[in-house]
Amino acid sequence: MSGDSFRIEYDSLGAVKVPKDALYGAQTVRAIDNFHITGSAVHPLMFVALAQVKKACAYANYEVGEMSEDISQAIIQVCDEIIAGSYQEYFVTDAIQGGAGTSLNMNINEIIANRANQILGGTLGTYERVHPNDHANKAQSTNDIIPTAGKVTTILLGRQLLSVMDALATAFSQKAKEYDHIIKVGRTHLQDAVLISMGQVFASYETSIRRDIRRLQHALEEMQVINLGATAVGTGINSVKGYREYAVSALCEISNIDFESADDLVDATKHIDGFAYVHSELKTFAIGLSRICNDLRMMASGPKVGFNEINLPGKQPGSSIMPGKVNPVIPEVVNQVCFQVIGNDATVTMAAEAGQMELNVFEPVLFKNLFESLEVLKNACVTLRVNAVEGITVNEKRIHDYVEHSLAMATALVKELGYSKVSEITKEALDNNKSLREVVISRNLMTSEQLDDALCPETMIMPRKKV
Repeated sequence: MSGDSFRIEYDSLGAVKVPKDALYGAQTVRAIDNFHITGSAVHPLMFVALAQVKKACAYANYEVGEMSEDISQAIIQVCDEIIAGSYQEYFVTDAIQGGAGTSLNMNINEIIANRANQILGGTLGTYERVHPNDHANKAQSTNDIIPTAGKVTTILLGRQLLSVMDALATAFSQKAKEYDHIIKVGRTHLQDAVLISMGQVFASYETSIRRDIRRLQHALEEMQVINLGATAVGTGINSVKGYREYAVSALCEISNIDFESADDLVDATKHIDGFAYVHSELKTFAIGLSRICNDLRMMASGPKVGFNEINLPGKQPGSSIMPGKVNPVIPEVVNQVCFQVIGNDATVTMAAEAGQMELNVFEPVLFKNLFESLEVLKNACVTLRVNAVEGITVNEKRIHDYVEHSLAMATALVKELGYSKVSEITKEALDNNKSLREVVISRNLMTSEQLDDALCPETMIMPRKKV
């Protein structure tokens, strides 16, 4: 850039060259120079959340007589513009940064101050009417603004995830109803076990997901307890009486989230274990979701020499060398998403643990991983439902053949013949390539009619009624 492409701003460390038309200022430029780490900014919803928090604070400062109406209204207007999607290009600090998020906080403070000065007739970089620290950050600290905005973002992303989790659970429920009449061989240790219906299999996936929905809902409730107004260490320094109550109330209205102020603001400022709790539930969901995808890939294996019990929609050619091969790419990508989330949990855990004294400074990396997990799990649920689950079909003939030729029904004979006798029958059937029915009849152990009753598949997928 040429010299006239910059303006000069000053902070406590000296002069800084800032791009002439940028809405950010000196401290943001320093952050750009200092933190070339990930190459990406924080999640866009964090910008929205920060604007909601700053708007609530501007309103509160006016209500307690600490800010003039014209400055308060100018700040509120800028925040509304950010909430509507403006100025995204000026949020440029790296997602991982030192300083507990101070660079991110100053990034939005500078955007608010510069744009508010424009609204009030001023020019960029002069801060003659609205100052980043004295007005945009009035009665605030990075230490209460960033965690509060992080909780807003977590709730917003969490709600999106819960919605697609519910849709995925519903898709499995529909498959359970569609294929409830088909009875297959269950497997334990990857060996033939006893019979189970396809409806029971698909319903178990729905149950697992709905259990995780309840867990995540409970964890997200903890995000509604915030330390807004705590300022630097929880004592509320540089704020006046009544400000905190106005700010929290305003944020509830602005965000449409029922927030409440923490009872112990020192605790709420120094401890961020609530975020670890949320992510632990994401990890738990990822474990279960990956487990489901393992089953789907196994049941779809083949098509000629695998299980081939279900068909997953073919989404793309599977091999650059083997013509006609189609791989289960959707469950595979969801498996990988789950691996990523499980790995992210280690980072979130370490970041939550690493706080010292009155503050945890490691929220930037925690938020990067938490928001990523929420986002990728949401996307994974959508692609699994749309590109796999909704298109699943069941190979009824193949499943019926497995039932007819397996020894899975041997367990049903234990009640009539005893465990030891059925073990002998099963071994003889295996050794001589015979069916259970053939061996039992040849030994005159049961009549054909008794076998029909004992080996009826429909009676083997639930407890028998007492006669």
